[in-house]
Amino acid sequence: MSIRAPLTLLRLAGRSLLRDPASAIAAPEYLPAELFPQFFIQVFKAVLDGLDVLLAQEVRPRRRKLRVLDLRNTGANFWRMWCEDSTQKCSQTGPVAVHSSSPDMQHPLAPLEVFLDLKFNERDGDEFLKYILQWAQQREGLLHLCCKTLRIPEVPFQRVRRVLDGVQLDCIQEVEMLRLRHLRDLNMASPSFLRGHLDQMLRCLQTPLDKLSIINCQRLTHSDLTHLFQGPNLRQLKSLHLFGLRLADFSLEPLLALLEAVVPTLEDLGLDHCGMVDSHVEAILPVLSRCRQLREFTMSENNFSVASVEKLLRHTAGLRSLERELYPVPLECYRIQGTVNQQRLALIQAELTGTLRELGQPRSILLATKHCSEFYDVAFS
Repeated sequence: MSIRAPLTLLRLAGRSLLRDPASAIAAPEYLPAELFPQFFIQVFKAVLDGLDVLLAQEVRPRRRKLRVLDLRNTGANFWRMWCEDSTQKCSQTGPVAVHSSSPDMQHPLAPLEVFLDLKFNERDGDEFLKYILQWAQQREGLLHLCCKTLRIPEVPFQRVRRVLDGVQLDCIQEVEMLRLRHLRDLNMASPSFLRGHLDQMLRCLQTPLDKLSIINCQRLTHSDLTHLFQGPNLRQLKSLHLFGLRLADFSLEPLLALLEAVVPTLEDLGLDHCGMVDSHVEAILPVLSRCRQLREFTMSENNFSVASVEKLLRHTAGLRSLERELYPVPLECYRIQGTVNQQRLALIQAELTGTLRELGQPRSILLATKHCSEFYDVAFS
């Protein structure tokens, strides 16, 4: 015969409060921290339903004080309790705060800000995170889901990515990452929270990367890029894409060292919109000509003379695996206003075709105008 443990005074107080709707409605403003989590757990969906009503009002009450719903600092077991996991004991938690204003409001058009720390737990599911994200996505424009702290332990990266897709990443101020196992393909849009901390993320990689793609490289510091290019897990890259690197502001040496390291494996190289000029072409040619596995090579939206484009064609002529080449329309083809002089371009196309014929190898390349708005063929067969 089993004897059920009596309810705690805390739980009894919560039940008593919920039996009186008038008191329950007025209670949140005065609720002690110890009682609010239990109260919140039982009325959570009702709270969100109430927020829906509030957000849907075209004319909002003058007495409405809610501007920010803060779901941070709730303790490790709080959301496990919400999911009714009775096997875990509830630790004392801090209050779920409601503020009348936000000190660093950056989204004035959003009537409500919801603050949430993302702390993935490899043992538990993401039921609460999924629910909140779905709720927020369905009310896009009415509220702003803001994450200040992100903690990623050893969980599948795809699981993390699905959650991050629903959060405003520009709010993140603190990131803690454990080990990222089996990650082979890394694509980054250089979110602001990585600036100055890229080396911390790279230390989390436990296996060599096959592919690395970074958009908006200009958001990273020189130290970030140096750590990136010197990372031991990038020594077997098959694909490297850097967009917006602005090499005029950074030293070319770390990038050259990385290219030297991946000469035996590199199959795809993209250095588009990197502020490259003729001197950069001269520096990169020796290592480029030894990338025998290279299949695709793009350098669009850079500033090259026709002489540099010809040098690129000559130094890559021995790369028999090369199938796709994209270069910028040479500077000589542009008028002062920045438009393309079609007659001049036709002459340069003929000149480059002659270079390909001289090399004696069937080959087709593309020339792209600034911002890749137009493309022109140069071919010899």
